[in-house]
Amino acid sequence: MLSKRIEQLPPSKDFIFEPKWDGFRALIFRDRDEVMLQSRDAKPLNRYFPELIEPVKTQLPKKCVLDGEIVIATTHGLDFEALQMRIHPAESRVKLLARETPASIVFFDLLCEDNHDLRSKPFQSRREMLESLLAKANPPLHLTPATRDPKVASDWFSRFEGAGLDGVMAKPVIGAYEPDKRVMLKIKHERDCDCVVAGFRWHKRGKGTSIGSLLLGLYDAAGALQHVGVCASFTDKKRRELVEYLAPYRRDALANHPWKAWADGGLEDAAIGHRMPGGQSRWSHGKDLSWEPLRPALVVEVAYEHMQGSRFRHTAHFRRWRKDKSPSDCTYAQLEVVPPQELMAIFAKEL
Repeated sequence: MLSKRIEQLPPSKDFIFEPKWDGFRALIFRDRDEVMLQSRDAKPLNRYFPELIEPVKTQLPKKCVLDGEIVIATTHGLDFEALQMRIHPAESRVKLLARETPASIVFFDLLCEDNHDLRSKPFQSRREMLESLLAKANPPLHLTPATRDPKVASDWFSRFEGAGLDGVMAKPVIGAYEPDKRVMLKIKHERDCDCVVAGFRWHKRGKGTSIGSLLLGLYDAAGALQHVGVCASFTDKKRRELVEYLAPYRRDALANHPWKAWADGGLEDAAIGHRMPGGQSRWSHGKDLSWEPLRPALVVEVAYEHMQGSRFRHTAHFRRWRKDKSPSDCTYAQLEVVPPQELMAIFAKEL
């Protein structure tokens, strides 16, 4: 079941509110000795999280299907980057990470128990059954907090963000579980940030005629321009207009470009400790990540949700050009820093 985004928490008590977990969404199937962790796009996750299989076998009913989120919790909050590191082709590497940074599952729905398909039941009934099922659950299995009080949900929205939770979910009390339908609501954080535009990528269907995304940078405390992400989601008309708009900034762009070494392939990503704009990873799946440099003279205001380390967690959204701003003003110092909220109430036995 999917969700659609809204701007504010609904004030009605016709919803059950939950923290929005920032991890890997997964369906968990158990049929006696057979366990399958399945990603949102129906891919098996068992080999990447071997430490979760036995707890599922020993703590969940012999036949059941649950919906939840695989996360890695630390004393500083949820660590999505550590979670991504698990998607690794080497079994030995996965086993090592499973010991060093063990994962957890936070459950938030019950779809089937024994031979009973529960998807048509109201969510409140499914929630009550889930609470009963997990009443004695031990780490790394957890039940997500839930409330029908909008004031409590509003407090979660502001207080839990520093722990890596990226918003609040609102689920209709009487709602059925409807696969592939956006009947849940999500309220996520969004902020503004001024960034340097230091490059771009062509659109996959319009190389030379259509811009796909803008490469964004922020200056760190040492004065180095770091790649922090991209902004995209332009209309076809805007993509074509950007080609002309950016043309003057393409001339001699690489001469004194701060990312020149990356463009020339003269430095390895690991050697400098930062991700290069065109760098391949095991998550890029062979995508064309080549990029075109721009003189770092343009400033753009973008909307972003939150930071993951030194980068935007998700694609940022274009708001407007800031011709009144100097690129040197685009620093990390402008970002709002949210103090981490301890997750001890949920993960106390693990941290």
